[in-house]
Amino acid sequence: MWYNNILETIGNTPLVKLNTITKGIPATVLAKIETTNPGNSIKDRMAVKMIEDAEQSGKLKPGGTIIEGTSGNTGMGLAMAAIIKGYKCIFTTTDKQSKEKVDALRAFGAEVIVCPTNVEPEDPRSYYSVSSRLEREVPNSWKPNQYDNLSNSQAHYEQTGPEIWEQTEGKITHLVVGVGTGGTISGTGKYLKEKNPDIKIWGIDTYGSVFKKYKETGIFDKDEIYPYITEGIGEDFLPANVNFDVVDLFEKVTDKDAALMTRDIARKEGIFVGNSAGAAVAGLIQLKEKLKPEDVVVIIFHDHGSRYMGKMYNEDWLRERGFLQDEKLTAKSILAKKESTEIVTLDAQKSVLEAINTIKSMNISQIPVTQQGMIVGKIAESDILSALLENPGLKSAPIAEIMTATFPFVDLNTSIDKISSLINKENSAVLVEAESGKIEIITQYDIINAISG
Repeated sequence: MWYNNILETIGNTPLVKLNTITKGIPATVLAKIETTNPGNSIKDRMAVKMIEDAEQSGKLKPGGTIIEGTSGNTGMGLAMAAIIKGYKCIFTTTDKQSKEKVDALRAFGAEVIVCPTNVEPEDPRSYYSVSSRLEREVPNSWKPNQYDNLSNSQAHYEQTGPEIWEQTEGKITHLVVGVGTGGTISGTGKYLKEKNPDIKIWGIDTYGSVFKKYKETGIFDKDEIYPYITEGIGEDFLPANVNFDVVDLFEKVTDKDAALMTRDIARKEGIFVGNSAGAAVAGLIQLKEKLKPEDVVVIIFHDHGSRYMGKMYNEDWLRERGFLQDEKLTAKSILAKKESTEIVTLDAQKSVLEAINTIKSMNISQIPVTQQGMIVGKIAESDILSALLENPGLKSAPIAEIMTATFPFVDLNTSIDKISSLINKENSAVLVEAESGKIEIITQYDIINAISG
């Protein structure tokens, strides 16, 4: 048996029991692994449905251009379908999204325009506004508008809901979904509640998003809105696809808990998933008191971990945000094991000869160069040698004339791996601002000393 094209492989994704991260949850927890879709996310389902419905209604015409605001996954599904069906794609996205998502869209031949995150949806620079403007300006174009296009929810009503019902033999008691456009939870939840009205539909939200408060109070509170890191869930407006009557409750999860749980899913279950899956599991754990041993929970794992390599799966990224506190050595712990010594510097106006004398007397090979107390560069033995071989008269010149770029600066949370990668032929050290505010230097010797000590 074979498929006629890649779009025919969308759907029928596996349901896998979670065994380790769900210890302590008094229920059977099953993950719907949407990463097995050809575009590695659940968004393949609704992307094709929106295109097919637009073709039937005449909104999308042959040779047309699809223009959409996307965090990456919907764009991937649209781009894949566009290749098979002969359309062009232009996507707008936010600078919050991972580089891997943007690169993946470009790999499929789409044009991607990156817009600022921290602006109102109505702001002309927002990715919503830019995509709407392009739709008006580009001839023969169509904007799916995944947020308000009800083909999004319908795809899950027709596909995801029935699949889950059949795979659990109708035993599902709870559905847990991270909510962004609202299509997955609303379409799947509507189908399941028609089959059994007692099934609970739980939406996972993030701090900085409006869903939870709106569900509980009916108030759209702009004070709830602020920037957040978690990708794929939460919104600062109310998409038409979010059916608040279908969703029984919303649970908010912090950026930190979502990021760390994303990593735990990979490390403890061997399932490589994205940020929204981490948020969904973290939210389920927060709600575990509401579950009983006989319950069967289905949780949606929306997309693939490969789109988050520079973020949730990058330890330095996690440390920079204070999300990761582990045993691995950092700049702070290396400094703690190092004898505190006064860093030797030279003013940029000192002569090359003075630099030579300092290097000799201190028995060092590179010295940071300062200007008005600020480190602006460095001078090394090799720099001096090269300069004097070319022009012996430079001995009396200021070292500013031959200095090179300063040592890299790192912060106290930077890991030993990152520091080691920055120390090379060009840089024999890195600089770090200690808690006292004093600039300290870390050399390869200091790293070796910290490891062996």
